[in-house]
Amino acid sequence: MGIAGNWKITAKTPMGDQQSTLALAVDGNRISGTQTSAFGTTELTGGVVNGNSATWNTKMTSPFEMDLEFSATFDGDKISGKVKAGMFGESELSGARE
Repeated sequence: MGIAGNWKITAKTPMGDQQSTLALAVDGNRISGTQTSAFGTTELTGGVVNGNSATWNTKMTSPFEMDLEFSATFDGDKISGKVKAGMFGESELSGARE
């Protein structure tokens, strides 16, 4: 089925559950797209796909600037992984295809 498409994810952060939607596109081993949350929409950068796993980055700009580093595994219509959020450390994430 692949990982391209729309995904609703939740990250369990020290600031509470943070929900967002990923719109992913895949071209070979590259992943691109956007992530939309209550804080706005950001472009994915540095996205790489390796089988059913992917890594990518985003830059949060609101309510403050922070680089976010994602690593995720896709299993059919499910996604799980981690997001590293600067001084807030690493948080678990999970979600499903929309």
